[in-house]
Amino acid sequence: METLLLPFSPRFIVLTICAVVTALLVGLGIEDHETFKVVVVPILIFGALTALGIRDLLQKSHAILRNYPISAHIRFLLEEIRPEMRQYFFESEKDGMPFSRDTRSVIYQRAKMMLDKRPFGTQEKVYGEGYEWMHHSMAPTSHAEEKFRITIGGPDCTRPYSASVFNISAMSFGALSPNAVRALNAGAKKGDFAHDTGEGGVSRYHREGGGDLIWEIGSGYFGCRTRDGGFNAREFARVAADDQIKMVELKISQGAKPGHGGVLPAAKVSEEISRIRGVGMGEDCISPSRHKAFSTPVGLMKFIAEMRRLSGGKPAGFKLCIGHKWEFLAICKAMVQTGIYPDFIVVDGKEGGTGAAPLEFMDHLGMPMREGVNFVHNALIGINARDRIKIGASGKIATGFDVARAMALGADWCNSARGFMFALGCIQSLNCHTDRCPTGIATQDPSRSRALVVPHKLERVYNYHRATLLALTELIAAAGLEHPSELRPVHFSQRVSNTEVASFDTLYPTLRRGELLDGTTDPRFRDAWARAQADSFAPAG
Repeated sequence: METLLLPFSPRFIVLTICAVVTALLVGLGIEDHETFKVVVVPILIFGALTALGIRDLLQKSHAILRNYPISAHIRFLLEEIRPEMRQYFFESEKDGMPFSRDTRSVIYQRAKMMLDKRPFGTQEKVYGEGYEWMHHSMAPTSHAEEKFRITIGGPDCTRPYSASVFNISAMSFGALSPNAVRALNAGAKKGDFAHDTGEGGVSRYHREGGGDLIWEIGSGYFGCRTRDGGFNAREFARVAADDQIKMVELKISQGAKPGHGGVLPAAKVSEEISRIRGVGMGEDCISPSRHKAFSTPVGLMKFIAEMRRLSGGKPAGFKLCIGHKWEFLAICKAMVQTGIYPDFIVVDGKEGGTGAAPLEFMDHLGMPMREGVNFVHNALIGINARDRIKIGASGKIATGFDVARAMALGADWCNSARGFMFALGCIQSLNCHTDRCPTGIATQDPSRSRALVVPHKLERVYNYHRATLLALTELIAAAGLEHPSELRPVHFSQRVSNTEVASFDTLYPTLRRGELLDGTTDPRFRDAWARAQADSFAPAG
């Protein structure tokens, strides 16, 4: 009896109704041809739903569909639109992740040169643990008119580069659409700031706008690789000779997925990507998890020196997310031992973005940007090398306050990727890895990327950079300073509990000059320094 009543149970009633309605409509249509003309569309609709329900019953992949034919699809539909529903209707101004609605809104407003002010007071929980603020002065300075630049290039660099303190972080062509790359580079040209190519090589879209480029070379050596995936020195020298390329950067690791590498399947290697990256058609485009060109800290320093020589004396450095502390300190020992120093180091925080990464890597691997920047800053002070090496910071930097805070902790300049994506029109749909980007930014689908109109978007890139620097200028002036390079940890505080406040000067203490060489007792460095060895990334002992 139960089996006979099953079609009329709540689980199957939708399918039963669709089947009965379909049968009735077909019967009416057979009886009267004039009626059939009226009911043909409902027959098709209810017939399709009935067929869907039968398919649900017979398929074996989803138990919920077998138990709730037709109606269970509502669950999948709601799951599909959940991010949009949450973003548009339920999240507060401060709660959205990875970037809050408030942060996204201020970027959109600045990119469009709209009013970016806020009424009625802060929405931050100023007495909540973790809240941070910058100290102002009773004698603020007048707003500086300069665009806040720094010179990158140590004593061994013959072609130093004057860089903005705020630049476009590494994003490859392939991850971004041609029009996105065009707009970013043209905006960088108009605003006189730098555009990092990402490890995917220098494409023609990077060159069209004429903006300053930082050429990033990853473990796949795209754009300067041999047939077997090694480093091609001759091709590197040829490409690096381009005057548009101002600095060359070796990517050791990426904050969002350090030590992971990646593969672009052969099916996705277009003729254009094959030509730009130097990978054969029909071959997987592989970014190994480690470099072939060196295997020790000393080898890394020698490779950096070779990059500087081959590029004609342009600033050469490397980018990494800090992992084992002794490994970076091993690099510091290699600097001291060889006398070879990079011109710059970019510290990528684990909060940095990427098109896609395993959850475990994205959430739980690598050091966050603030701790990473401060660690590198102190390590270089400890070996008396801070004055000759500039530090860049990347990792969820979007506003003038983000830039100021990173520079107070030791950065000389900051890079932003997702901030400039928002300036292009990114809506944080979280579809970067699907090739279905709704705004035409993170896609290789021409029908989608055509939606991004380069002349309009380059203006937004330019506006966002200019407005962010203006906000930074106002913060610096309010603090009584002339340049963000004067920022120190003492200029910031953090609430560590409801009733306790600590200065960044306490939370991030600074080493003495040469302290590592003299033999430090600081517990943050003592043991890791003892374990570091210049001829190996492995710890001593």
